[in-house]
Parts: sequence; C-alpha cells; structure tokens
Amino acid sequence: MALFRDRADAGRLLAAALERWRGSDAVVVGIPRGGVVVGAAVARELSLPLTAVVVRKLGAPAHEEFAVGAIADDIRLVDERAVRAEGAGAAAMRAVEERERAELRRRSELFAGGPGVAGRPVLVVDDGVATGATATVACRALRARGATEVILAVPVAPARWHPPPDAVDELVCPHQEAAFWAVGQFYADFTQTPDAEVVDLLAGDPRDRAV
Repeated sequence: MALFRDRADAGRLLAAALERWRGSDAVVVGIPRGGVVVGAAVARELSLPLTAVVVRKLGAPAHEEFAVGAIADDIRLVDERAVRAEGAGAAAMRAVEERERAELRRRSELFAGGPGVAGRPVLVVDDGVATGATATVACRALRARGATEVILAVPVAPARWHPPPDAVDELVCPHQEAAFWAVGQFYADFTQTPDAEVVDLLAGDPRDRAV
C-alpha cells in the first residue's frame, strides 16, 4: 500500500517529524536524485537551506539493484558478506566501482554549490532506505566535512534497520515497515528524477547562494 503520493508529499510529511529544526542553522542535504526532491520539500516547510551530497551505490554485478556497498568522496563501504553471497568476483566488483566513480565525479560537478556544512548540523534526506549503504556513506562523508550533528531523515525504512552510531547521531523515520521489499512500493508515483530537476531544485532557493 502506498504511503506517499510522490516524493514531494513524502517530504512534507517528513518535515512534520523534523519541526524542532525549523528556522535553525541546520542545512538540509538531499541524496540525489530522489532524495533532493524530498529534501527540497523539507527545506521549504522548515525554512532551511538545501544542498546535496553525492553518493553512488555499488550494485552486485549480476543484480545491480541490490546494493553491496556505496562510495562518496573518500568514503567507501563494502559488505563483503553480501559480495560473497552474490558470488561477485574481484574483477567484476572493480569494474562496478570504476563505473560508479566516474558517475560520482560527473554528478559532483553537476550538483556542486550550495551552503557549506562545516560547523553546522545537517539533516540528511533520502526518499527511503533499503540496505542503508548509500545513506550511511552519505552521513560519514558529511561528518568528515565537519558537520556538528548528523540527522538521517527518511520517510520509510525497514522495521529493524538502524544506522551505525559512528555515522549518524539520530534517525528520524516516520514509517519503519516490517513488510519491506523496495522503497518504491510505498509511493504511488516513484518516477525516476532527472538530473535537470535536481539542478533546478538546488538552484531554486536564494538562501543557498547567501550562506
């Protein structure tokens, strides 16, 4: 059953769980692409600036939608047990990572700009969590950039999933669901977000340029 009409609807609902951050010095940091749409709605509702953190999932070579790790800047996370379970060889995983690092560079250039996070709390927003690899790497990357507090805020996640304490100070998730197969099952509209929409959302708030 869908919990949200679309990502913007999920962001408005998520903002209600983040009300204590309204008008604070926090920065909303969306994980492209879909997380930026959710994050933009959170930022508008709470009168906060918006930026992005680029992360790339490392999918299993034979099952690309299944994340066995993720990368962001100098942060790398690989679940070796998942790699073995998928029967992925070292050469195949190297090829996956090389491809994703190229896309990471492309998106980092495309989505560059926005407010800095050093010395400020961050609300890290995605459209949901499945394995948690990309969210964890995003949060570690932001902590490495000097964020004072890292709040991971997602509309939906598996019931028993919790982020590692070295990466996240607090998880805000209104819907932690036991019957969880994929993030998209909880959205009536889970259409892929194009790069152009992310660029427009990141450029659309004049506070981004003033911070």
